[in-house]
Amino acid sequence: MIEIYHNPRCSKSRECLNFLETSKHEFSSVKYMNEPLSVEKLKKILKLLKFNPIELVRQNEAIWKSIFAGKKLSDSEIINALIEYPALMQRPIVINGDKAVIGRPPERVFEIL
Repeated sequence: MIEIYHNPRCSKSRECLNFLETSKHEFSSVKYMNEPLSVEKLKKILKLLKFNPIELVRQNEAIWKSIFAGKKLSDSEIINALIEYPALMQRPIVINGDKAVIGRPPERVFEIL
């Protein structure tokens, strides 16, 4: 089953969610801002995306700039930052089995269907 990790306040997340709702694909949605991810789940997502942790960070977010910018962080410190501050995570993340994409632009979802 397809999973979408999204933030309802994000227009691209809403576009991807709308696409999945109108498609014939079954999916589940996770509002990761309200349902924090575990370290294990985040590591699994990173592996599926084939990303290093820093690649999942929205480095233009004010939180990142004020707390983390310019610091040399380990992968585990970045993962912990993403869990503590979920707004830092790129979104939406769409997973289908062993494939995952960041749905920016939303048409990227087609790559894993």
